[in-house]
Amino acid sequence: MFLVKFELMKIQIINGPNLNLLGVREKSIYGNTDFDTYLNDLRHRYPAVEIDYYQSNVEGEIINKIHEVGFTSDGIVINAGAYTHTSIAIADAIAAIKSPVIEVHISNVYKREEFRHHSMLAASCKGVIAGFGMDSYRLAVENLINV
Repeated sequence: MFLVKFELMKIQIINGPNLNLLGVREKSIYGNTDFDTYLNDLRHRYPAVEIDYYQSNVEGEIINKIHEVGFTSDGIVINAGAYTHTSIAIADAIAAIKSPVIEVHISNVYKREEFRHHSMLAASCKGVIAGFGMDSYRLAVENLINV
């Protein structure tokens, strides 16, 4: 008799500054759903995937999380919020790890202020998904699953 050990795929979602206020802030841009509700739905949709979640408003804590999971997770989905446009340090952290990273944005950043049109992170990421609301996260998870 053969025993097959089945390991869940592990995907880490990392959200940056102000994304703890989803469902409360700027609903016309970010929608009415808080992230915990969305995350629960995402986990139910992909029961064979262990989806971990981390949010911080602090750049260094985001970098520490990337270092912590970047060699063991099967992929990282990151919405670095405003740090997307300013953080060379987060970009360097992404470039230093082995796990593939997909940058996501809830809004279409290219329809917003000019400073949001440039990502410091994109060159270090596998890809970028923007403008599909919370569904941007699902699209990133599906990409990581289907690799």
